[in-house]
Amino acid sequence: MDQKRILTGIPEFDVVLRGGLLADRIHLIEGLPGTGKTTFGLRFLLSGVQSGEACLYITLSETRKELLACADSHGWSTDGIEICELIPAEARLGQEQSVLFPSEVELNATIESISKKILEHRPHRVVIDSMTELRLLATEAAGYRRQIIALRQFLLQQHCTALLLDDLTSEHREHDLQGSVHGVISLEQRERAFGSARRRLRVVKMRGGDFQSGWHDFAIVRSEVLVFPSLIADEHHRDYERGSVSSGIGELDVLLGGGLMRGTTTVLQGPTGVGKSSLALQYAIAGAGRGEHVAYFSFDETLETLYDRARGLNLDVHAPIESRVIQWERINPSRISPGEFIWKVRQEVEHRHARIVVIDSLNSYLETIEEQDALLPQLHELFTYLNHQGVLCILVLGHASGADKGTDPLGVTLISDAVILLHFFVRDGVVRKGITVVKKRPGQHECAIREYLLSATGIGLGERVQQQTPFVDAHAGAAHRARAATAARTP
Repeated sequence: MDQKRILTGIPEFDVVLRGGLLADRIHLIEGLPGTGKTTFGLRFLLSGVQSGEACLYITLSETRKELLACADSHGWSTDGIEICELIPAEARLGQEQSVLFPSEVELNATIESISKKILEHRPHRVVIDSMTELRLLATEAAGYRRQIIALRQFLLQQHCTALLLDDLTSEHREHDLQGSVHGVISLEQRERAFGSARRRLRVVKMRGGDFQSGWHDFAIVRSEVLVFPSLIADEHHRDYERGSVSSGIGELDVLLGGGLMRGTTTVLQGPTGVGKSSLALQYAIAGAGRGEHVAYFSFDETLETLYDRARGLNLDVHAPIESRVIQWERINPSRISPGEFIWKVRQEVEHRHARIVVIDSLNSYLETIEEQDALLPQLHELFTYLNHQGVLCILVLGHASGADKGTDPLGVTLISDAVILLHFFVRDGVVRKGITVVKKRPGQHECAIREYLLSATGIGLGERVQQQTPFVDAHAGAAHRARAATAARTP
């Protein structure tokens, strides 16, 4: 028989918890100061108030005034939440004793005060903040453990759901608290060299209940706590009709053997300035022209620059963006976590039924991920999810002009379904652009190199490139000749 669950007031957190916290059980939220424990506690009680439940917040560290200020900073009203301030005598200025204080007595008295408040208010939900204050009153681990077990048994008898908050700051931490509760949630805040701090959480244990393991990014904004559950692609499947997706450029569709396939991932790779973003935009406009919803995430380009570039290519992107057929969003990599970005993609796919997703560029997306070793697993999960949803995913991947044309600096082409390579070459003393398909699954494609044309009349493909001088090699040869000439003139 499944244990009853209660909602936390944070919908995505309930997703991680597979339906919410276990009811009538004791749960621990632990994390260093500033990680968001008090905010989680308040949101949990506010959810109870909305459900008509009696809610109690017992504070052992912050004053009532400080707690109200915290709620006010989020725009929350604490009406319906009973706040009890129980500051231990040892912590109250002017009441310190000149001799050794009998801490065991004070610990017993504080536990007793907590019990009386709970008996007085009979809450359905209770938050005790923070357990560190109780630990500091204990002279020995055994005494602390006895009191925690007594508090645990008392809370269970009251049939209330309790959140215990712990800031992990005591000098000698014991694991008695984790072992005495039914659920443990750990919060973490990590500073970056540049940009906003990153928050994440994980469910350490949930005795008798299922949950989604691993770390999940979250953010605290005014009035809300936003949790971004880590993506498990195999939990998300949707029936869709297989078929090719036209670019709106006949010659390119021929080069691709009929077009890109739905439910696949395509990488547009090449050096900066070669026209990768323009080709991605062409696919977005073509999709919008068919009435398909397109999600376009830009890490590098502003909307004004996009409009300027589109006008230079005679591409009408203003109308579909204004009508939200193309949902264009500027992403700041220094202010977003990978979990939040993936959640944005999911919202476009699951709620707005996006059929094409463009990420421009993957190089900047990398800046959101602190551990580069985690890049490919995260991307593989995202690609698989989009494949299961029948979405065509188009990724822009740049590399330096001096890099080899076959270089894949991030290893992404290994897990993609198609790779369109764009590059520069020299012919008749003019720098030109070339395009070729180096990979496509499933289906056949042409292996020819075609000239890639960007002009005031739009995007097109020219004739096959019979002979070309690689642009990079031409540069290298010129530099080598210049160095040789300089050396010859030097005595």
